[in-house]
Amino acid sequence: MTVPRFSFAHVTDHDLLAAVKNAAQQERHATVHLIASLMELDARRLYLREGCSSLFTYCTEVLHLSEHAAYGRIEAARATRRFPVLLDLLAEGALTLTAIGLLAPHLTAENQSQVLDAARHKSKRAVEHLVASLSPRPDVPATVRKLPEPKPRMATEPRAGHVPRDQAPTVPVPNSAPSPKRIVETRPLAPERYKVQFTVGRDTYEKLRRAQDLLRHTVPNGDPAVIFDQALTLLLAQVERTKLAAARQPRASRPTARDSRHIPAAVKRTVWTRDGGRCAFVGTAGRCTETGFLEFHHVVPYAAGGEAASENVQLRCRAHNTYEAEQHFGARLST
Repeated sequence: MTVPRFSFAHVTDHDLLAAVKNAAQQERHATVHLIASLMELDARRLYLREGCSSLFTYCTEVLHLSEHAAYGRIEAARATRRFPVLLDLLAEGALTLTAIGLLAPHLTAENQSQVLDAARHKSKRAVEHLVASLSPRPDVPATVRKLPEPKPRMATEPRAGHVPRDQAPTVPVPNSAPSPKRIVETRPLAPERYKVQFTVGRDTYEKLRRAQDLLRHTVPNGDPAVIFDQALTLLLAQVERTKLAAARQPRASRPTARDSRHIPAAVKRTVWTRDGGRCAFVGTAGRCTETGFLEFHHVVPYAAGGEAASENVQLRCRAHNTYEAEQHFGARLST
């Protein structure tokens, strides 16, 4: 099969957006067709005739799907055998394969309509919350334990003369490679209950132990969850004072010159509350949902005479702040 080469040099923005939406729809339809076919293939057990012991083996070794892709499609195929409406929702784009995989074990004939309606167009995180409400799990016990030390790498010690590689002695070499990116796991266990799991270094561990000792009068069992909550409360108060000019009793702001770029604290507070701590950019598909990397944005740019007043300041995520600057001043500003 020859893979076509694509050129978009003469494609307008409007046509490209339409083409992408159409391609996504075609991909969903192709996925639905594959899942329906796998469902029938599984029922006929045709993978056995092809020399595979399971449908999973057939998908990975014959269809050359990745293990993750094969597992997701097989789970969806078996779920749609019980609940055919899942295929319609998948074709429509109302549910993703990930959402079907999360929901399938908890669907029943009695709850399918309500649950699937609640899951329409929801993110993975929102579906995980829905699953947690359907099947709450108990809290995990609070534990703090030391992880095993990483094993040192072995390297060949240089020696004079020609020494066969398999006879050269090996010596331990300190692991100087950068530490792998720490993975933070946060997932709901039940409504309003979450499991948070991460790894900390010695300094952080010592801080936790010291905090436990100092808080014994109020937190006798030293529960890390309670200390974590109190620490976050203090951190948020500090960050909100610094970035958002938050204050219990705000002082009157000094008058700001009309030609000043400075955004007064009162304006920051007003804008943050009005925009709900979320990017206020509205595109053709709706308002941006980003709540991180937020910046205060002059609707009429400062360089074009825009004032630092609440009527002219909105929240923007970094991407949309840069995008609007490029639209006004040209893409050269992004370099």
